[in-house]
Amino acid sequence: MKLRQDATLQQKQQGKLIMTQKMQQSIQMLKFNASELQDYLSQIELDNPFVAVSFNGSSSGQPLPDFVTPPSKTSSLFDYLLDQVNLTMRKTVLRDWVVYFVQNLDQNGYLKLDTKKLVRDKKIDQTTLDDALTLLWRLDPPGVGARDLQECLLLQIESERGRDDLAYCVIAEHFELFTQSKWEQIAEKMAIDLKQMQALIDYLKTLSAAPGKAYDQSETAYIAPDLIVKNINGTLQAESTTLVKPRIIFRKSYYESLVGELDQSVSDYLKEKKKQYQTLVAELAQRQSTIERVGAEILARQPEFFTALDHPLKPMLLRDVAQKLQLHESTVSRAVNGKYLQTDFGIFELRSFFSKAINTDQAGNETSVDEVYKKIQAYIEAEDKHKPLSDQKLVEQLQSDGLKVSRRTVAKYREKLNIASSSKRKRF
Repeated sequence: MKLRQDATLQQKQQGKLIMTQKMQQSIQMLKFNASELQDYLSQIELDNPFVAVSFNGSSSGQPLPDFVTPPSKTSSLFDYLLDQVNLTMRKTVLRDWVVYFVQNLDQNGYLKLDTKKLVRDKKIDQTTLDDALTLLWRLDPPGVGARDLQECLLLQIESERGRDDLAYCVIAEHFELFTQSKWEQIAEKMAIDLKQMQALIDYLKTLSAAPGKAYDQSETAYIAPDLIVKNINGTLQAESTTLVKPRIIFRKSYYESLVGELDQSVSDYLKEKKKQYQTLVAELAQRQSTIERVGAEILARQPEFFTALDHPLKPMLLRDVAQKLQLHESTVSRAVNGKYLQTDFGIFELRSFFSKAINTDQAGNETSVDEVYKKIQAYIEAEDKHKPLSDQKLVEQLQSDGLKVSRRTVAKYREKLNIASSSKRKRF
């Protein structure tokens, strides 16, 4: 009786592990931009003789997307995390601590601070520390903000729905044996067989020891848009481009010609490759659906950007879209990071449609930072160059328009616009 109960428990744990692996693959595919997706599918095509990928199979007559060389800049883990913080958290003391922690991450994504010393020195109380770390650990990529390798791996396991408790147990309770690759000892202590242990090892190898490393590199040489905006009978719609909407073809006749083989290894190989094809089709459809849903929500919330000549943007946060679409904020973040939307007047990263912060005017109306940027730029363009506007004068101009912004903030916005100080703008 005991043996049968153990067998049932093991089967349940293994099934849970498979689900977790699929979810991790779906997350990875959503992270890919258009060109990375092409490379990934091309590699699948090489690895699986029964799969063919066609990027020109669109039957809708959709035009090929434009390719644009992006401005020269280096993507960084700090910028990526700070964008998420600004788009998901209100301005509070807790958010300030999250930003402080982000500033103290190394290039691999580890938090290089003695948090216990912070509490001892009364720089922060334990409750605030725990809350700030929890918010930091919810950011993408999973594992960022960990203070050591064990915590990094545990955070990655915890971040997934349907968390695998068996894998968590290995890292939490047998970490030293794990680092020494003593798999047989771990299997004995956990009372699992070596087949289950192998499945665990395969999963644990998918976790990253350096989750921030991928962001310490230059951007791709060109931009390939994921979505194209179309006006269909007066309604704006965002459709996937052919680059992210390929045809995945299963070579059925070739597959069936080998099905009759009696060799068990051949039979297992065929099942594995067919399952890979089915998983690929499902994951690709889920990726496409997520990006299209986010694109549609952007169109619904920012219609003036696509129709007005000055392309104004309304305040919009990641969490607003996540709540509307019933998705996790990190999923929306992955869906907009490195994904681009093509319009008749240019190509824009989906992330750029989200306001980084919100200013509320004296009447209680919300104005995005982008709108404040435009106002500052307009004031300066219209100023008397013999008597250019100081930052304080710009503050007063904004206040006259109902916007309460500090002089320090105005100076920061002016610098981000690459506009010199009033003394350097003066002309005689």
